[in-house]
Amino acid sequence: MSTENLPQSPEQPSRKPRVAVVCGGRSSEHGISVVTAGAVLRAIDRTKYEVLPIGITQDGRWALTADDPDRMAITDRRTPSIDEIAESGEGGVVLPVDPHNREVVYSEPGSVPKALGEVDVVFPVLHGPYGEDGTLQGLLELSGVPYVGSGVLASAVGQDKEYMKRVFASFGLKVGPYLVIRPREWEQDRSGARARIVDFAGEHGWPLFVKPARAGSSIGITKVEDLAGLDEAIEEAQRHDPKVLVEATLRGREIECGVLEFEDGPRASVPAEIPPPEAHTYYDFEAKYIDSTPGLVPAPLTPEETAEVQRLAVEAFEAASCEGLVRADFFLTEDGEFVINEINTMPGFTPISMYPQMWQASGVGYEELVDRLIQAALRRPTGLR
Repeated sequence: MSTENLPQSPEQPSRKPRVAVVCGGRSSEHGISVVTAGAVLRAIDRTKYEVLPIGITQDGRWALTADDPDRMAITDRRTPSIDEIAESGEGGVVLPVDPHNREVVYSEPGSVPKALGEVDVVFPVLHGPYGEDGTLQGLLELSGVPYVGSGVLASAVGQDKEYMKRVFASFGLKVGPYLVIRPREWEQDRSGARARIVDFAGEHGWPLFVKPARAGSSIGITKVEDLAGLDEAIEEAQRHDPKVLVEATLRGREIECGVLEFEDGPRASVPAEIPPPEAHTYYDFEAKYIDSTPGLVPAPLTPEETAEVQRLAVEAFEAASCEGLVRADFFLTEDGEFVINEINTMPGFTPISMYPQMWQASGVGYEELVDRLIQAALRRPTGLR
């Protein structure tokens, strides 16, 4: 969708497109979302766009937030929260659920609601459930507001690791062995669920990785060495999602590849490799965000391996009907085969995150990357497409 077709305020017929950067949210990844938003706010070209920062608190309140990226950084190994940077502890932001009206309204108890102007595009930098999983995308479709990133279906598939793997397998992409423990099974037949996992381990070996089926940023994941640690690992995963995924260990190199939507379609970045973190048993939350374990960009692969992982990353993007951007994560196994682990439809997006680093090495800097994503969203209509 071109900006000339967007509704224009009669008082400001030639105003700059207004971008609402939405962050925070109700998931366990709330703090990382705020950090990402700070980086995006710093990078948006204010000569081209007006910006409206909106935060969602962990209890679901939509709040106006300070346009202050410095307050959105990790400090003292602690991530920020929307409650800390909201302009009011009670005020709320309301998006219109009307495709003919894009005006955002702000209200506080006992005060007259205030119109904040029309929003032309939303840049949702939410991670995890209630934001990255198709829920916010559905709201924006109802509102008729363009937004950065994948639509409802691709966002939902990208969030739910079970159905992500099912989709990839149906398109011929190789996925690793896994099984799913649903909440009813764990509640009603715990011994049967344990027996299934033991049989799975008998076939594929220990250790196993137990993780929430619909979470990211390596939150809630436990590496389980034997049966003794299983119950605790499942309970930890269920703190974030009642549905749990159990995966076999894949022995190989961790390779990531970014996909970005250009005018002529999706293209893949140079890939990166995540080396085993020295101070961690695997690439967990602290290794990613607190200790900032560096990746190798570009990955030390042969030209043939690079071309293959780029092809598979774009194939995964297309298989899940993604739009805008995706980070695709693979294992390059000891026998030289790429196995897809997962995709992220809104990957970590700070300048030191792997997705921007891969595109930086591919010739697309961070500011240009942000601009390309906004422009792609403005070109794309809402609704069926």
